Amino acid sequence: MTTTSPNAALHAGTPASLPAPADPLASLQAEEIVTARSLLSAAGHVSDTTRFVYLGVDEPDKAAVLSGGELPRILRAVLLDQATGIALDARVSLGDGQISVFDIDGETGQVAILDEEFGSIDGILANEPDWHAALAKRGITHDQVALAPLSAGNYGFAEEKGRRIIRVLAFMQQYEGDHCWAHPVDGLCAYVDMIDQKMFDLIDHKVYPIPAEGGNFNDRAVVGPDLDTLKPISITQPEGPSFTVEGEEVTWANWRFSVGFDAREGLVLRRIRFNDADAGEERDVIYRASISEMVVPYGDPSPTRFWQNYFDTGEYIYGRYANSLKLGCDCLGEIHYFDATLADELGNPHVIPNAICMHEEDFGTLWKHTDIYTGVEEVRRQRRLVISFFTTVGNYDYGFYWYLYLDGTIECEAKLTGVLFTSAYDPEAGDFASEVAPGLGAPYHQHLFSARLDMMVDGLSNAVNEVDAVRLPISDTNPYGNAFTKKTTRLRVESEGARDAQPSVGRAWHVVNTEKTNRLGYPVGYELLAQGTPTLLAADDSVIAQRAGFTRKHLWVTRYSPAERYAAGDLPNQNPGGDGLPRYSAANRSIDGEDIVLWHTFGPTHFPRVEDWPVMPVDYAKFTLKPYGFFGRNPALNVPASASAGHGASACACDHSGGDSADCACAGCEG
Repeated sequence: MTTTSPNAALHAGTPASLPAPADPLASLQAEEIVTARSLLSAAGHVSDTTRFVYLGVDEPDKAAVLSGGELPRILRAVLLDQATGIALDARVSLGDGQISVFDIDGETGQVAILDEEFGSIDGILANEPDWHAALAKRGITHDQVALAPLSAGNYGFAEEKGRRIIRVLAFMQQYEGDHCWAHPVDGLCAYVDMIDQKMFDLIDHKVYPIPAEGGNFNDRAVVGPDLDTLKPISITQPEGPSFTVEGEEVTWANWRFSVGFDAREGLVLRRIRFNDADAGEERDVIYRASISEMVVPYGDPSPTRFWQNYFDTGEYIYGRYANSLKLGCDCLGEIHYFDATLADELGNPHVIPNAICMHEEDFGTLWKHTDIYTGVEEVRRQRRLVISFFTTVGNYDYGFYWYLYLDGTIECEAKLTGVLFTSAYDPEAGDFASEVAPGLGAPYHQHLFSARLDMMVDGLSNAVNEVDAVRLPISDTNPYGNAFTKKTTRLRVESEGARDAQPSVGRAWHVVNTEKTNRLGYPVGYELLAQGTPTLLAADDSVIAQRAGFTRKHLWVTRYSPAERYAAGDLPNQNPGGDGLPRYSAANRSIDGEDIVLWHTFGPTHFPRVEDWPVMPVDYAKFTLKPYGFFGRNPALNVPASASAGHGASACACDHSGGDSADCACAGCEG
């Protein structure tokens, strides 16, 4: 983190005597939170007005972890004194009680926003006469509005320099329990100094009619009667799930990995490995996988909304808003849940029950062939292991699902639902929003996620080949014009590692091991397949393009560094720009045969539909990692044929001794 202190001030606290966990990357534990708070308090860093913005594991260097042996357990604490605005970035060693503390310079960004700060906005604006007057112009009072406090960005305004700021929009609630998103009080925005606890500016641009139609999707009068033609679906595994769980370590089929949770990143997968039966060994694929950042840039340039760009991971610490998932509602089948233990803003342990859901899903056909020469009919069913969590950040709900498949494929899918962030619909203002209900607008926007994939394909010596399809002209060697080929380009240094997807040429990125080959002599590897949706649509020289530089490319490849964990940098809140991936890659380190990290930008561009109101059906965005030469042949050959009640092991060789074949739905049974 950027600091003003050139040297860390060391303070010896009370020795903690907490043993380090067996896994140095293990998730935060309640007793560790208590110890860290005690040490920080004893060292004089915690007062009545101090709040814990973040507390998490300061992960040791990858090389140290892989070398084995016990490592010191160090936590990272980001603290804010609400009375003074002073922020600290501390490292707390739980084994010997040592603390290193760095001052955070507000010039290079503010720490993330606290729930307590969000909660204080109502009381602050209640004491502002100009705010009341602006509402009165619109025929409403402060008691009739719900407030949306939002991250401010950084636009270089002189009056905002050095201030900790929240910008506030308002929505009317017609009655208690009314969903306020249907009634934006548009054309009005309050700028609030969170340290002074005062409104320092009020943008009163235009008085718009407040849309009257309700959006209460849980109201029977709005929804109407239930659809009564759907029959129950029951998903059962009579013998239980196929996975085993020991602490945070999971074994399923040929996969082994660990599940973790971080307040900022949410769900984290660690040491993803595949047991290769042909090779007779367990082989690494990914060291660590997470969503390191996400930003929602809006495209409404109006005076009250031009600044709307939310970094839900770095500005809001979205892991703390993880839902407690419910069986039969969020998850179906034989479920294993993981709780998440976090620190609250006072530095005390807080548990989110059932924060992570894990289960198996049938996923259709894995492989199949009916051979016309031999008469052999074989089919196998695909299955995947699903590890997921959902978080609610204001109006939107985001689910992040990691899938592991029997054939070695890995996928990450984001599911987006919730309620649109609304505005008044003004057709004279330009084409920047959709009308989703009478007089109700939904500004155009994007959801751009950055997946951080700390790769380890069969070891640490990795490189990336960019592979494009190439069409060839008619020539002496291609007389009929049917030939096409591929072009492979090795990315050598970080300046070459910032890349765009090109769906027109089927661009893929192959992560290969530069020291190991498969049985045919080719480098073992995994390919990253991107959907190729638009990157950031804001102007290249815009503020958001500088603050969210990672969104300008689909792929960044960097040399591994334990200090480079977040795509937009450590402090995206009010950051002036240039941090994160553009800064990391500017070092121009070698990425050829090195320990490398892939950062993949993906996500939808949303021109809202009428059908997205009043609550959005789930929208999807994903990417895929598939083995490409990693194995010597199809790794799913040994998946057994499916068995079903009353049938034998093979779907094509049923035993009908216990029933009439006329009732059989298996392939090959005519009945």
